[in-house]
Amino acid sequence: MHDGAAATIGRYRPTGFPDRVRVIEVGPRDGFQAEAGWIPTARKTAIVNRLIGAGVPQLEVTSFVSPRAVPQLRDAAEVMAGADRSRGARLTALVPNARGAEAAAAARVDAMVVFVSASESHNLKNVNRSRADSLDGFETVCAIAREAGIPVHGAIATAFGCPFEADVATEAVVEIAGTFARLGMIGVTLGDTTGMATPPLVTDRCRALKAAVPDLEISLHFHNTRGVGLVNVYAGLTEGITTFESAVGGLGGCPFAPGATGNICTEDLVYLLDACGVETGIDLDALIGIARDVETLIGRTLPGQVMKAGPRLATSPLDAVATACG
Repeated sequence: MHDGAAATIGRYRPTGFPDRVRVIEVGPRDGFQAEAGWIPTARKTAIVNRLIGAGVPQLEVTSFVSPRAVPQLRDAAEVMAGADRSRGARLTALVPNARGAEAAAAARVDAMVVFVSASESHNLKNVNRSRADSLDGFETVCAIAREAGIPVHGAIATAFGCPFEADVATEAVVEIAGTFARLGMIGVTLGDTTGMATPPLVTDRCRALKAAVPDLEISLHFHNTRGVGLVNVYAGLTEGITTFESAVGGLGGCPFAPGATGNICTEDLVYLLDACGVETGIDLDALIGIARDVETLIGRTLPGQVMKAGPRLATSPLDAVATACG
């Protein structure tokens, strides 16, 4: 078989898969926020700009949250100001309340992201508010965003299960998404906060949301806590989902959920998509280099696999390993 045929087989796109997927990088926010040691603003900005340079089309750059709640992100405005807007990447930020929305508007974010948990107990732990109070607060955030001409995207944490309540009803997820639609939000992200998603649950949630809120774009945000993060991506692709969130190197993990681990790795996700013939516009080799540098920056081993092994067709010289005896 000649090389061209091998390459074609290696990029065979399964029936029903989308031609192209938008990967949203959340490491600078979801990943860095969990790091106890201070990451200098210049280093954060450099990582953001390298990710943009690698072709990442959208990044959740930071969160305009109280410095007391998340000290690591107290430089949100400075990181946003240093981000390279010349390449057209969409730069978003998480906002927890009206004050955060005002700060995000001043920083000229391309979209605001609000979040609420599908389970009452996790919402109380995560933001110290009931779900109803969180949803009520989004009214004000959306009003501020509308005034500034900035779209709002809603995220639902614990959408596939809760570490305190176990299963979460599909109806609870659909009800929250319905509120997002009523408030004029542009999309809904289903967050797998502690890696409780399974392919059947992904199928169930996606189909339920498509039926209930067809005008909202669905994004999927998986963690690899139980080792099936990319399997769940595959399930989402089968359902025609075209937007996935991930973190370079596998950074992240909710500090208010027992057993939480990092997000699915951006470079692993891009590798999977590329192997399935799904375009992302992202330079995998550049992404691998960034992941390795992020690992050095935070000073511990990250869970990314492709950053360790390299692309599928990467080769080594014969003398790189010993020859078997006997």
